[in-house]
Amino acid sequence: MRYLPLAFDLVDRPCLLVGGGSIATRKARLLHKAGARLLVVAPDITDELAQLVVDSGGEYFPAIYESPFLDRAEMVIAATSDEVVNARVSADARALRLPVNVVDSPQLCTFTVPAIVERGPLSIGISSGGAAPVLARGIRAQLEALLSPAVASLAELAAGVRDKVKEALPEPQRKDFWQWVFTGPVATKVESGRPEEGRQQLLEALESWRGSPEPSGEVYLVGGGPGDPDLLTFRALRLMQQADVVLYDRLVSSQVLELVRRDAERIYVGKKKEFHSVPQDDINQLLVDLARQGKKVLRLKGGDPFIFGRGGEEIDRLADARIPFQVVPGITAASGCSTYAGIPLTHRDHAQSVRFITGHLKQGELVLPWSELASPGQTLVFYMGLTGIDTICSKLAAHGLPTDTPAALVEKGTTPEQRVVVGNLETLPDLARAGGVEAPALAIVGGVVSLHEKLQWFR
Repeated sequence: MRYLPLAFDLVDRPCLLVGGGSIATRKARLLHKAGARLLVVAPDITDELAQLVVDSGGEYFPAIYESPFLDRAEMVIAATSDEVVNARVSADARALRLPVNVVDSPQLCTFTVPAIVERGPLSIGISSGGAAPVLARGIRAQLEALLSPAVASLAELAAGVRDKVKEALPEPQRKDFWQWVFTGPVATKVESGRPEEGRQQLLEALESWRGSPEPSGEVYLVGGGPGDPDLLTFRALRLMQQADVVLYDRLVSSQVLELVRRDAERIYVGKKKEFHSVPQDDINQLLVDLARQGKKVLRLKGGDPFIFGRGGEEIDRLADARIPFQVVPGITAASGCSTYAGIPLTHRDHAQSVRFITGHLKQGELVLPWSELASPGQTLVFYMGLTGIDTICSKLAAHGLPTDTPAALVEKGTTPEQRVVVGNLETLPDLARAGGVEAPALAIVGGVVSLHEKLQWFR
């Protein structure tokens, strides 16, 4: 590590900025935001820069740079288009042991200005030491997306009660308490726009922590989407990094599971055809038991928890047990797989409605309102449709859908192993067998399937 990340307190500190163009103006915005008093040397400056100087209580010197301008400075930034002037500023500042930055010339710098993510009092700097500033900005954009805007409110809340917490708890317990605040129900309330409720809960919890260091746990019911990790929500990613233990099912892709906190305990509770590794009632109770141990429990499901995911049953049990929980929706398989297959679920020329149906056989039978499903002008999406594909196609044809109605199976949708088999009600079952289609696979029936060949984009 060549550059040591540091944070400067620049409030009312004189900072010399050499240059008056657009680059100098950008640097001045940062310095002004940090509370610095701007001293600017340049023959001409932008109107915005002139205003920043006034607002900061600083001073503008309409002149060519000379070394005496450094006498009043505590930090120096050179942002001119003249390499000779920039090099001279650097040499003069170094001679006086002043920290100096020369824009786009890391060899002339004693410090670099990182790409900054700011959330109120919280700031994060990403620096490449001048080697790859565009890469640093790209990483900043990723962090901007991951961090909730409410982090600023959470930091401000913590600042307001910091002394109370310090007085109430010894150091080791205090660390655990703050961890609970920033990852538990207090943070949830702040993030949902209820900071005062969060503050009240924090103060109430602080009183209970005086006598007991163990907080209650919480359950995160998170939709992992259809497989592609890029389809996860930012909130899902944040909670996946906070969990102490994760319960996951068979439809969660390995790429998504890889994003869970590395030291979290992992418990597989998936279900396969004719084999249930853990009965649903046991899963419900396990969530309660783990939360009562004070753990942050991630219940990670493929797709969306509330669409054929039995998420409602799980949080119903949590509510009965008075366990705090939150639910994060995911992109359901119907939407993700159809999109990656180039099959729009609705289209003015083909379908004015769409229906999601479970294709799961119960005791070898698929009992559905076939007459309703065989109506024209709609798209039918069968979850877990591979096992019952013969029944699905024959029943729809028997109840009035033409046998040449387009139909498709999307295997392992949105993943690099995605495969799309397209036929119609008459041919699809045989095509599936001949092609060796395997679960998980989604069946789509309707005129929109005919658009696959033209609209497919994912390879």
